[in-house]
Amino acid sequence: MIYGEDKHSKILGRRPLNHTMFSQQPHLSRRRFFEIAGAGVTGSYLLGSAKVHAADSRPSVTTQSKAKACIFILMTGAPSHTDTFDLKMVNGITPSKFTPTMINGINWPQGLFPGIGGQLSKVAIVRSMRSWALVHNLAQTWTQIGRSPAAALGDVAPNVGSVVALEKERERTVGQVFPTFLALNSGSAIGPGYLSANYAPFKVIPATTGLTNTTNVDGAGRLDSRLRFLHSIDDPLRVNSPLGKAPQDYDAFYSAARGMMYNPSVTTAFSYSAADSVRYGGSGFGNACLVAKQVLAANGGTRFIQINLGNWDMHNDIYGTLNPAGNNLFTLGKQFDGGVGALLADLESTGLLKDTLVVMVGEFGRTVGVLSATEGRDHFVQQFAAFAGAGIKGGRTIGSTKPDGSDTVDFGWKYNRYFRPEDLQSTVYSALGIDWTKQLDTPFGRTFEYIPAAGDGVYAPMDELWA
Repeated sequence: MIYGEDKHSKILGRRPLNHTMFSQQPHLSRRRFFEIAGAGVTGSYLLGSAKVHAADSRPSVTTQSKAKACIFILMTGAPSHTDTFDLKMVNGITPSKFTPTMINGINWPQGLFPGIGGQLSKVAIVRSMRSWALVHNLAQTWTQIGRSPAAALGDVAPNVGSVVALEKERERTVGQVFPTFLALNSGSAIGPGYLSANYAPFKVIPATTGLTNTTNVDGAGRLDSRLRFLHSIDDPLRVNSPLGKAPQDYDAFYSAARGMMYNPSVTTAFSYSAADSVRYGGSGFGNACLVAKQVLAANGGTRFIQINLGNWDMHNDIYGTLNPAGNNLFTLGKQFDGGVGALLADLESTGLLKDTLVVMVGEFGRTVGVLSATEGRDHFVQQFAAFAGAGIKGGRTIGSTKPDGSDTVDFGWKYNRYFRPEDLQSTVYSALGIDWTKQLDTPFGRTFEYIPAAGDGVYAPMDELWA
């Protein structure tokens, strides 16, 4: 079923976005449990998984199924769409050193993003996207969970990466010891929600030395001897434990952790040379893009990688007129361009791009036209999303905006409405071969939809990306 913007708005009026927060119901969410317990999430993906049962009998949908993995780049703080992926040159305002250049019919800020400009033939830009919210934490969470955080189940909804980990667990093979869901420079990444901690993001800050704590000072032999001794003592409490599932989960934690220790594939994937770092821009973000490429090349079981790059919240001095060395589009843009440009080039040269979906998106956009009194741009609902790889037809834009970028004039897809965060998540699921309309039973007696109301056609993937 296809709804235009007017019909879509009426449907949403009957299905309001905001409901009583699930945290007000009489239960303790997994997220709150770990907060109270003081448990870290860095290694929580290693814990055992819970069984989740499908509760829906709808016929399955047709998915694109072009991607084996997804790299999801979240540009936190919200980049200015009219200064980047929907460039609108404003006379007397936009710096001339943006060097606007027509590439494949796209007006591109070549002076800001030269590296990505060289890879633009691989990138499809959706310009008809709009955010539901203009509060950073709310919109960033919305972008990661594909629903309103204030809606029913919003406070226990999992990250899209956790759903991918759940769906792809059965495809893991013997010897694949890498985390299914990896989060690089993403300490604030949303976790698994009500799902098992097995599907939580494995959070890492890349370093040339690779992962920490993957060796033991006494050596691998001594470590294994201690583990065998440990099992000889407490296996009765670990295997088919009379104490319940928790001890078995801890046993799975130990086993998975040992699998990543003294593992040359892990060492190679998570460490890198100074020269490679420079080639990716020599920044923390570039290092994350480099590690993402190496992890996928290792084929160790990772299927979803989230990378955060913050500081796009440029209310002041967005062009660096007052402080060229401060945080502005040129200084932050250099990091972004160096990492993404090298990532796309390397994925292409290694053959990984055809199986990898790359997504770039912020939580919303920024005000258009003239700058504010503080020479910045404030929060705005119009935004963009960019896609590459996994068979995406690049070198083009989908949808178009008014001359000032303030609103959409052509939605560019068959649904003839704004592209929303729920649609973006549906697109990610479809690319990975996951039914975005799927529903699951929850321990709370409520049905959890991967994408709310998607089974009724309210949200859907943008198949035009592959047209």
